[in-house]
Parts: sequence; C-alpha cells; structure tokens
Amino acid sequence: MKRIHFVAIGGSAMHNLALALIEKGYQVTGSDDIIFEPSKTRLKNRGLLPETFGWFPEKITSEIDEIILGMHAHDDNPELKKAKELGLKIFSYPEYLYHQSKDKNRVVIAGSHGKTTITSMVLHVLNDCKKEIDFMVGAQLKGFDIMVKLTHQNNTIILEGDEYLSSTLDKRPKFLHYKPNVALISGISWDHINVFPTFEIYLTQFKLFIDSIEDGGTLIYNELDQELVKLVKSCKKQIKKIAYSTPVHQIKEEETFLVVDTKNIPLKFFGNHNLNNLEGARVVCNELGIANEDFYTAIQSFTGASKRLERINNNPIVFKDFAHAPSKVISTTIAVKNQYKSKIIVACLELHTYSSLNKEFLNEYRNSLNKADIKIVFYSKEALEIKRMEVISPNFIKECFNTNDLEVYTNTLELENRIKGIETNNTVFLFMSSGNYGGLDLAELF
Repeated sequence: MKRIHFVAIGGSAMHNLALALIEKGYQVTGSDDIIFEPSKTRLKNRGLLPETFGWFPEKITSEIDEIILGMHAHDDNPELKKAKELGLKIFSYPEYLYHQSKDKNRVVIAGSHGKTTITSMVLHVLNDCKKEIDFMVGAQLKGFDIMVKLTHQNNTIILEGDEYLSSTLDKRPKFLHYKPNVALISGISWDHINVFPTFEIYLTQFKLFIDSIEDGGTLIYNELDQELVKLVKSCKKQIKKIAYSTPVHQIKEEETFLVVDTKNIPLKFFGNHNLNNLEGARVVCNELGIANEDFYTAIQSFTGASKRLERINNNPIVFKDFAHAPSKVISTTIAVKNQYKSKIIVACLELHTYSSLNKEFLNEYRNSLNKADIKIVFYSKEALEIKRMEVISPNFIKECFNTNDLEVYTNTLELENRIKGIETNNTVFLFMSSGNYGGLDLAELF
C-alpha cells in the first residue's frame, strides 16, 4: 500500500485527487493552513481532514513514498523543505496525474475557455453510454461524487488541460505534462497576464502543447479561432487533425434546439459558445467509439457544469457563470441576450483575478458588456490590497470598458442595494465572477 502525503490538500483539485487515491487503495495524509467548504467536509467524511491546520515537518518521514505538492504551497514551505532533505519523490498535481496514467490512452481537453464544459459533456455522454474511463475535471458534475477517478483497470483517461503553472517548483503549464494521445483545443484568448505577460508568450504555451501530442495522435480544434488555426497549420507533427465548428441550431420560445438532419433536438443549455463546445465534445466522443446517435440522445439531459452559465433561480431568472476573461464575458453576455431577446438583461461582472485587475490588461474588456441592458462592474479594494496591486479608479474602469452607462461598485452593500432595487419583472440577471463579490450571498438576493 503506497503512502502519499499532500502538501496543501484542501484545494478543489487537490482534495479530489486525495479522495481518488483513497478509492484506489492508497494510504493518504495531508496538510494545509486553511481549508474551505466543500473540501473541508468531504475530507472530514473520509478521515483526511488534518486535525490541526498548519505545516508540520515532523509529518514528513522516510516512510512516505510520494509527496504531491499543491499550487497553494510556497517554495519555503516547511514540509516541502523536509521532503527535499529526505530525498522523497515530489510531484506537482499534473505530474502525478501523468504518473498515474502514462500507460493509458490520454485524452486532454485544453483551451482558454470551454475546457471544463467540454470535458463535462464528454463525461456525461460516456456515463450515459455506460462506458467506464478515468478522468479529471475542474467542476462538480451531477451524478459524480468526486471529480478525479483513477483506477487500475480502465485503459482511457480524460483530463482537463489547464495552461496555468504546475507548482512552486514547476513553472511549466499543467497541460504540458500530459502528453496526449487525443487533444482538443477550444480556442486561445489571452489570460493569466501575471504569468504570461504578452499574448505571444501565452500563445507559445499552446504551440508547445500541440508539440507534446504523441506521434500518431489526434488534434481536434475549433476552426473559428484564427490564431489556433495558424498554430495547427504550422504543426509538422505526424498527427491527425480534425476541425470542428458551431453546429446548426435554432431558438424557439427561449429554448435552444440542435438541428440534425430534419430533427430538432432540445437542449437544456444555450449559447453559441456552448454549442461550439458541444460539437467539440461530439468529435471527442466519436474518437472514443461513441456513435452520433448515442451522443445526441445523451446530450439532451446535460444541464451544464457547476458555475458555467448555471441557473440558480427561476423567478426572476438568475444565472451564475465563472466567466472572468474578456472573451468569456463577451460570449456569455451575448448568449443570454440571444436566448432572452424580449427581456432586460442585467450583467454584473466582478473583476477578481490578477489579469482582470491589471491596469495594462483592463483594455481587453473594451465593449465586452455592450449586449447587456444594465451593465455593472464590481471590484474589491481589499482584493487589490491582498494581491498587492495598484489602486484602480471607477472612472478608469469605465474608460477601459468604453461604456458610458457602466455602473461601477467597490462596496458589497452598495452593490446589493442596487441589485435589490432593480425591477425583476421581465428581467434576467447574469452574475459573472470567479470570486464572491466580497461575500455577497446571491441566494438571498432574490
């Protein structure tokens, strides 16, 4: 029985991996200085919650077979230092996933946007078709207990391929570890400016990802993204290349239908970007032996991944979305406006990430909220202080968004009062953030 210790076990991805290794029969321990819900309860239920929060180098002994290091841990972490002194094997999260899957058929879903949704769609269809595979996805899905599955017997694994850095010891993008047999790229839009300060540097990571595909493998790509198409055309590797685009569809009475031959297939999600994701997922499923007929039957019951255009209220209609990068904000806002053309759309965006709060990057949001009828941006001065970033004025935000009627708030209570003051009849609310609006409880607003 292998003994695995997690340095920073409480993260969304890390705790899911810990649970997966318990399921596989490994002995797992871990530490962290703070753990939030739902990770806290899920770890507690499996006996993995540390008795005391903090870092304890005495936990690190020569009896441990492998250390898994989370992004939350810094390079001066006491447990990491002890592990180095003892010469233990130290893996980043993506390194360990490759270590566990190097003998499997690896399917990696990458892209600046849509990768979680596409991975979720593929898993939903495979689950509906009773096809067993291993997986890692970054959002909670209905019908799945944990979001990482690692087995001895399954010969295929699907991995959500994130381009962010692997760990404090490993500054490579996570997806460069996976060496896919089948890869999908949904599109490339500059993000993570704190790590990739220019678009060219960011673009290079995807070129390296394409180069990492195993010889004889397959690359599935969104042909609507011109930068991506250029990269694909410049690739000289001996791989199969399959392009996909947005499928034919129509909207009737605020419901979206996929048009296949003469049939209208009803969907529980909407938006051109999600339909584009659907087509990418269909091609991946074809590569895994799923026929189109089975795919279309299964996808009708897909309701979406957590926080990805997730409907959280019906009267009024309220959506919550993880969108924070400019391209995501644009596509999500357009999707809601097209779906509810006769309604007033209130779009509330929180600037929360390093990129979105960077003065040099803010111009990328130009006109991104224009399709909304009421346009609101929120950012927390405390978030700027925590990230040690330069103060931003509301007027500067308005200039960058190029929207005269943009409302900017930095106080959570003022934002809450503004939202509560909006007439809800014939109104759809869209909240876009990777944060929580300074502690605002969306469930209590309506």
